[in-house]
Amino acid sequence: MRVLVIEDDVAIGKLLRFAFERDGHDVVVTPTAREGLDTAQEWRPDVVLIDLGLPDMGGLEVTRLLRASSDVPIVILTARGLEDERIQGLDFGADDYVVKPFSVPELEARVRSVIRRRRGNVVQPPQTSPLTQGGLSLDQVEHRVRGAGLDISVTKREFEILRLLMQQAGKLVTRSAISRAVWSRDAASAKNLLDVHMSSLRKKVEEGADDVHIETVRGEGFRLSARP
Repeated sequence: MRVLVIEDDVAIGKLLRFAFERDGHDVVVTPTAREGLDTAQEWRPDVVLIDLGLPDMGGLEVTRLLRASSDVPIVILTARGLEDERIQGLDFGADDYVVKPFSVPELEARVRSVIRRRRGNVVQPPQTSPLTQGGLSLDQVEHRVRGAGLDISVTKREFEILRLLMQQAGKLVTRSAISRAVWSRDAASAKNLLDVHMSSLRKKVEEGADDVHIETVRGEGFRLSARP
């Protein structure tokens, strides 16, 4: 596997190089966004790890540029407390994120997971019928979401979560069911990722269709229902 790390922190770069090379992978570490983008284009890595705090260009912009030209799996590395940046990173096309300071085994597991998903090991059954709830509609063919007649912009993962909720409208959808369907993980390992996506999705849906509501059932899951 070819691993590209775009990270200006020398210590973290060395740590990641050692960890992935120890497992038999080829690793390139670049300290700047420009070098990282050039390397991605020429080297064609199997996965890219991107630090959000790069010196010459924001990691979010790097993510956006990479995703515009490639479907390579992307994992962003971010500091604690920057939820808005994590949401933006996912909106720009990142597959996952890891919060610093991170556990190397956890990062390696996240990398394996996003590569499996990109390679199509998780197969979803075909769905074609449109789904509706109140003023909210989801087109499973064109992958479009509309509320009150207007398009609602959602990411791929948000679309998959919303589809699950709409398929079971009015019923509880457990955290485990969402985590397995969207990330092929158990609920515990996908907890933070699910919470970030759900926070963003809830805001978009409830602003776009004011007659529906995504309810959090603490410790269990979520329910999409019409507002009373």
